Amino acid sequence: MIVDAWFTVQQIDEATYAISEYGHWEKVHSFLLLGTKKAALIDTGLGIDSIKRITNQLTDLPITVLTTHVHSDHIGSHGEFDSLCVHEAEEDWLISGIKGLSIDIIRKNIGRDITLPTPASFNPETFTPFQGKPTGLLKDGGEIELGERTLTIIHTPGHSPGHICLFDKSTGYLFTGDLLYDETPVYAFYPTTNPADLVASWERISSLKGIYKIYGSHNTLGLEPSLLNEVKIAVRYLRENDLAKFGTGIHRFSGFSVQF
Repeated sequence: MIVDAWFTVQQIDEATYAISEYGHWEKVHSFLLLGTKKAALIDTGLGIDSIKRITNQLTDLPITVLTTHVHSDHIGSHGEFDSLCVHEAEEDWLISGIKGLSIDIIRKNIGRDITLPTPASFNPETFTPFQGKPTGLLKDGGEIELGERTLTIIHTPGHSPGHICLFDKSTGYLFTGDLLYDETPVYAFYPTTNPADLVASWERISSLKGIYKIYGSHNTLGLEPSLLNEVKIAVRYLRENDLAKFGTGIHRFSGFSVQF
């Protein structure tokens, strides 16, 4: 068991770990998935502290970072890894900078409501999100082979144009990034979000078969697949009432909510 000042490591199964940042208000989760030949790290967290310090303790396998989307709380430690993949729609975001969010807003968000000591290297006033060229581009329907473990890429725009989910058929785990999580609203009110696309992406994942557990990137770790039945209800309600558009506010459903 790893005890760390900043990260909380939780073992989901013998080859899957959640690396969580509960000392920050966003309660961000990154996920390390081990195959027999390679490992995948789904997102790299806030960048407040070094996530590689944790992954080094969990595996010696070569790690490929799979980016659910290019927002600062998901790419924080990207610079610590050599192999970085992102959906083609957000390649430019990773290279040139996150669209639609000013550096002032990012720095305000990264530095507020922190409840654990942060390393001396972290200064929210000078914090700058990672920028760099990815080594690989992800496409809808593509597969990532880890060795006796295959991850399927599902393009799920809405929260951002290049947002993806990842489905691990062997375990039934669906990693939903910021498309679906509980407790706080899913954000779809930024200029770079798209409410109609988000609802369409909800509809898509709600029809997937073989899901055993849902792992969003924030708040509760591990949601039951029955939540997808509520997602179907939400999709129908939002469409029938013409609510999937900017400015309609927060909509609450059983187990999750969304803000347009």
